[in-house]
Amino acid sequence: MDANEDTVPDSVAEVTRTVEDYYLGWYDADPDRMRRAIHPDLAKRSHVSLEGQPPRVRPVTSTQMIGWTEEGEGRTSDPAERRLEIIVDEVHDTIASVRVRAALYVEYLHLARTADGWRIVNALWQHP
Repeated sequence: MDANEDTVPDSVAEVTRTVEDYYLGWYDADPDRMRRAIHPDLAKRSHVSLEGQPPRVRPVTSTQMIGWTEEGEGRTSDPAERRLEIIVDEVHDTIASVRVRAALYVEYLHLARTADGWRIVNALWQHP
């Protein structure tokens, strides 16, 4: 895990746990864990192509993410598909930037520390 020298180790650990809640909540179909990880105003977008078309930006809301999690859209028990590398690039006061390399996704996340803890506010992803 990378972090700049100004990063407080406790914050890095808390940010990492939030990202784990996000991914493992998705993989385990655990909407409570997903809800704990994402901000209600989440701005999640993919930059992927469909059916040979050029990549497009496609938005997803927190409500959609929680619903899809509950429906089991991301459920997987395959250890290879659950591979997860979390790189905390920086934590500055109440904001953080994180890169995630997973078997099925490459994702860039921005988090904010709220009264309820760290929450993912922005996410941009595509397939590896």
